[in-house]
Amino acid sequence: MNLRSFDLNLLVILDALLDEAHVSRAADRLNLSQPAASAALQRCRHLFGDALLERGRGTMRLTPKAESLRAPLKSLLAGVTDLVDPVDPPLTELQQVLRISMTDFPALLVIGPLQQALATSAPGIDLVFQPWHGAEAARAALIAGVTDIAVSVLPGEAGELEVTNLLDEHYVTSLRPGHPAIPGFDLDRWLAYPHILVSGRGETRSPLDADLVRMGRARRVGLVVPSFGMVPDLLRGSDMIAMLPSRMMPVAPDLVSLPVPIPVAGFPLHLAWHRRRAKDAGLQHVAGLLAGMLA
Repeated sequence: MNLRSFDLNLLVILDALLDEAHVSRAADRLNLSQPAASAALQRCRHLFGDALLERGRGTMRLTPKAESLRAPLKSLLAGVTDLVDPVDPPLTELQQVLRISMTDFPALLVIGPLQQALATSAPGIDLVFQPWHGAEAARAALIAGVTDIAVSVLPGEAGELEVTNLLDEHYVTSLRPGHPAIPGFDLDRWLAYPHILVSGRGETRSPLDADLVRMGRARRVGLVVPSFGMVPDLLRGSDMIAMLPSRMMPVAPDLVSLPVPIPVAGFPLHLAWHRRRAKDAGLQHVAGLLAGMLA
């Protein structure tokens, strides 16, 4: 290829096309006309020898070749930006959208304080909290560039990601004041009442239930909900019992917190972003605020 004749703007348009999987939305994002974006897509198809975007049922989808281009394209454009325009404006002048992926815990703890902090330090940064689809999906989204920051349990090698261990969390038993299990609380009283299980996949059993089976015991899971945020109200109006991360208890200070009567594994909480964003001042500012709030 003759790089002298290559238009780098074509890759900027391609990046938007692959993010949006939609010609009109990519055009709007870049302040281009729809015909100009369509023409750029045709040039990219010729350049890479691939359709890149294919029509599906009422939508467009990325080809395997297009999927393979997403991460290296993000890295390339980030590197060019650092080379050409390395000086960031003051935080108070930044205009930026950051996409954050996390479960409702810890989102319940940080969304309000984070927005309040940004209103003072970087009022031009807008936040999009994305639906949670699991740790592996969050890792893939960071690599692909469709998520900017993730807060989750991210086991395994960091690879392309910068991963910080924020905290090690443990579970507590949570129940309403005056619950009949509280006097003389022990394993038998804990198991005598139905439990609320939090599962984003709708699972009715957890590793805890396997541990109970090995002990020759069992619990009744009377209710499965997809998020921790739904649990406090359900506990207040019933004799059900739940295990919640200990740091959630300040969100529901009227509930009673007791130790879990058998050993239960806790979990670490990680903050992650892609290393190509190391010089992104807005991202680093938000990541630093999150780390301070959670650690």
